Amino acid sequence: MSDTPPLSAQDALVAVMVAMTVADEHVRTAELVKIHALVNHLPVFADYDTDRLDRVSRTVFDLMDQEDGLDALFGLIREVLPERLHETAYAFACDVAASDGRVSELEGRMLIELREELVIDRLHAAAIERGARARYQVL
Repeated sequence: MSDTPPLSAQDALVAVMVAMTVADEHVRTAELVKIHALVNHLPVFADYDTDRLDRVSRTVFDLMDQEDGLDALFGLIREVLPERLHETAYAFACDVAASDGRVSELEGRMLIELREELVIDRLHAAAIERGARARYQVL
């Protein structure tokens, strides 16, 4: 048994973002910078211990290396993330996916799976996606 504390709701939000970075098997600097910026500036992370970022990231990487790791990750997230933060998690995932200027096919599939796992209405998801696309538009 591990002596590390279980995931918190904030950890679950971080896990969603980290999962987006590895969805296409290419962890990009822009995505990591976006995660740190969100964690450092948004109210939902006001009392978050940023030392937990490494532990949560390692947990996600370890799970993604397993055959059913994505399902296990989604189970952990659903277990600790309040329903009122499901759209927040999806918005963070969209921001991370869009942060490097494009959403790859694999990232798009991950967003679909996340949307389904978090039971986010398609219309709401489309609005969240459009907002991310608008924020990360390039000239």
